[in-house]
Amino acid sequence: MREMGIRDQAVIATKFTFGAAEGDPNAGGNGRKNMLRALEGSLRRLDTEYIDLYRVHAWDTVTPAEEVMHGLNALVESGKVRHVGLSDCPARYVARAQTLAEWRGWERLAGLQIEYNLTERSIEHEYVPLAQELGMGICVWSPLASGLLSGKHSKESLSEGRLKAIQGSDNPVFERIAANPRNWDIVAALQEVAQAVGRPPAEVSLSWITRRPGVSATILGATKLDQLKSNLAALDFTLPPELAAKLGQASKPETTTPYMFFGETMLAWQTNGTKVAREPEWFR
Repeated sequence: MREMGIRDQAVIATKFTFGAAEGDPNAGGNGRKNMLRALEGSLRRLDTEYIDLYRVHAWDTVTPAEEVMHGLNALVESGKVRHVGLSDCPARYVARAQTLAEWRGWERLAGLQIEYNLTERSIEHEYVPLAQELGMGICVWSPLASGLLSGKHSKESLSEGRLKAIQGSDNPVFERIAANPRNWDIVAALQEVAQAVGRPPAEVSLSWITRRPGVSATILGATKLDQLKSNLAALDFTLPPELAAKLGQASKPETTTPYMFFGETMLAWQTNGTKVAREPEWFR
């Protein structure tokens, strides 16, 4: 990018959290010491003077939100980071972090990176409305569910790829994705919709997820140029409402407590029928 003179036209994002030295607690986690160590390492390896978007990779369960947000704010003030975000943190932690930033006048979280796809829609209960209310964009990771939604796998035989590679291992991703019968019902609905619109299942999956409420970016995992071109083609079309609804119904997440109380019927009971209540958009 430097040789082409386009560094300022690019948005470079990276993350930190995971350990870099076995047995050294100071070389991992989200505390200020590791935050600074990791950033300096990223700047050196990427050979750049600043990071456009610096994210906490995952909640470490121990570092207070105050320390994380104060530390991230200091990085922005130093000029080494432009914007900050979180990834894979509890909703309560994200809400506290953003509220602290607003209250203290620190750099606010620009975005939240989290898993979201047709087989994993649980974020719609908390994270989607949270991001919309507190001004964060959602960056989706694993939009194709580790390749399950690419159309190349069947229930009887997994094609080459990540799912095939972790089959038979102790990786919990396989059990949660490929060993779940519900997910294969979703794949069947996806195949039907893909056939109806004449597009590959991967493009249909990406088209659906990129247009969900709150989503501002999607991480692609293409390993070949043709895959990348096909993934990008998902932005060239919009699913007909009836087909998008078919996918939504096939993959609709379970409405657990307390979210069952926020549906249209319960809201009408709460208002004694004096006003029309409806389900929030992210419940659909």
